[in-house]
Amino acid sequence: MVTLTLLRRRRALRGFTLLELIIVVAIIGILATIVMPNLINAPRKAREAALKTDLRTIRDVIDQYHGDKGHWPPTLDALVKEGYLRAIPIDPMTQRTDTWQVVREEADPDQPVAEVDQTDENQGPGVIDVRSGATGVGLDGKPYNEW
Repeated sequence: MVTLTLLRRRRALRGFTLLELIIVVAIIGILATIVMPNLINAPRKAREAALKTDLRTIRDVIDQYHGDKGHWPPTLDALVKEGYLRAIPIDPMTQRTDTWQVVREEADPDQPVAEVDQTDENQGPGVIDVRSGATGVGLDGKPYNEW
């Protein structure tokens, strides 16, 4: 009886066998190869999600400005000046605030040029949309400046 207890105690103190260690390392390696492709694109996915959110926010604010004032904002800075935005968001792809591409409204072909008051900045073509100034293509295959 004493011999059996001594053998069990010695076996418990020996540790892991080489085969057990190889199996554990192989399992960890397999799991790592499955997870790595997802982790490689994680920062890019995060920047793209931030870009989509920023574009949605700026577009909503442009629409709110138009609804409140009856005309489109002359610049993105006007949105900040009027209190619609605290600051122009940083484009997550370019890491700058001055790379946003604005889309301006078309001039009304029915309105004669003489009727447009040149001293009123609200009469000029206003900003109706905004796009990223980043070059490159998103993970969905669409260029960033077309989002």
